Amino acid sequence: MTLRQFAGLGALLSLVMPGLAMAEEAAAPVLNSGDTAWMLTATALVLFMTIPGLALFYGGMVRSKNVLSVMMQCFAITGLISILWMVYGYSLAFDTTGMEEGVVNFNSFVGGFSKAFLAGVTPDSLTALFPEAVFITFQMTFAIITPALIVGAFAERMKFSAMLIFMAVWFTLVYAPIAHMVWAGAGGLMWDWGVLDFAGGTVVHINAGIAGLVACLVLGKRKGFPTTPMAPHNLGYTLMGAAMLWIGWFGFNAGSAAAANGTAGMAMLVTQIATAAAALGWMFAEWITHGKPSALGIASGVVAGLVAITPAAGTVGPMGALVIGLASGVICFFCATSLKRKMGYDDSLDAFGVHGIGGIVGAILTGVFAAPALGGFGTVEDIGAQVWIQAKGVGFTVIYTAIVTYVILKVLDLVMGLRVNEEEESVGLDLAQHNERGYNL
Repeated sequence: MTLRQFAGLGALLSLVMPGLAMAEEAAAPVLNSGDTAWMLTATALVLFMTIPGLALFYGGMVRSKNVLSVMMQCFAITGLISILWMVYGYSLAFDTTGMEEGVVNFNSFVGGFSKAFLAGVTPDSLTALFPEAVFITFQMTFAIITPALIVGAFAERMKFSAMLIFMAVWFTLVYAPIAHMVWAGAGGLMWDWGVLDFAGGTVVHINAGIAGLVACLVLGKRKGFPTTPMAPHNLGYTLMGAAMLWIGWFGFNAGSAAAANGTAGMAMLVTQIATAAAALGWMFAEWITHGKPSALGIASGVVAGLVAITPAAGTVGPMGALVIGLASGVICFFCATSLKRKMGYDDSLDAFGVHGIGGIVGAILTGVFAAPALGGFGTVEDIGAQVWIQAKGVGFTVIYTAIVTYVILKVLDLVMGLRVNEEEESVGLDLAQHNERGYNL
C-alpha cells in the first residue's frame, strides 16, 4: 500500500466512522443529563401539587371540623398509591406485552405483570433519554393526584377505612386501565383511536371528576345540605393551595414532554396563558352574575384553566390556550354553581364541576386547536374528525369510569358501609375518625 493509498484509506475511515458511531448511538440511547435534571424537577413539582397543594386547597374549603380529615386523606392516598404503583400499578399501566397496533385484545385495555414489583428496573434502565426510575416516579405522582382529586366530591362524610379501600380498588380497576389505554403506546385502545391527551385531561381529570360525581350521588348529601350554611373555614389555605397547584402544574404539563425541549417550553407557556384566562373568565362571570368577585371563585378558575389546558398542552399554541382558558373558566363557573343547584347533587368541593367539566372542555377543544391551521403544533388536518375522536375518548372514559366506580362503591357499601353516622358527621370527621381537632376551641 502506497503512502497515498494509506492516506486515502484514512480519509475514507474518517468519513465512515462517525456514521457508524451515530448508528451505534441511535441503537443504544445515552442518558441526557439535562432531560434527567428537568424530569427530576418536574416529578417533585407534581408531587408538590398533592402534598401540600391539594391538601391545602381542599382543606381550606371544608368546615373547620373536617379540615384534618381532608388533609389526612390526601396524605394517606399519597402513601397508599405509591406502594400500589410499585407493586403492580406501573406494570398494569405501562407493560406493553401483547400489545399490537390496530389489534384489539385484552392488552389493549390493561397491561400485564411483567414489571410487577418493578422487576428489571436498574439504575441503567432508560425511558427516552432519562432513567426509567425517574419515569416511574413521575407517573406515580399522576397516579397519586388522580384519586386524591375525588376526595373533594365526598368530603365531610365518608369513613376513612372505606375511603382507603375504595381508592385502592378504584386505582386498580379504573385509573391503571385508563392510563394504559391512553398512554401505553401503539396497541392501547384510545392510543390507536388517535385520542390526544398530552398530560391527563382524560386519564386524570375526566376520570376523577366522573368518579367524584358518582361517589357523591351514591353517598348522598351532607346532613343539612343545601339549607345549612357550609362556608369554607379558611380561604387563605385555599388560595395558598391554588397557588401551589398553579406552580406545580408546570411539572405536570411541561414535564409530560419527557425532555427539556421546545415542546416543554411551549407547554409551560400555554399553561400560564390558559390558567390566567380561566381565572379572569371565572372572576368576571361571577362578578356579572353575583355582583362581586370572590377569592374562592378566582382560585376555582385557576384550577379550571389548569385542568382544561392539560390535554392540549403539547399541541396547541398561545391563541388556542387563550380560548381554552376563557371557555373553561366560564363553563366551569356555571356548572359548579347553576348546574349543581339545579341538579341538586352535593359535590362538596366541586370535583366534578371543575375537574370533570374542565377536563371535557379541554379534551374536546384540543381536537380543534391542535390543528396547525388554528395555530397548533399537532398533526390534525381534519378538525371535525379529530373532535369526533376526542369526543369518543371522552364518552368511553365517562361510561367506563361511571359504571366501574358505581359497582365498587355499592359493593363496599354492602360489605362495610361507606358513610359515617349522623352523630359523627355532626361532630366532624377530625374528631370522629382521627380523634384530633384541626382548630382551637
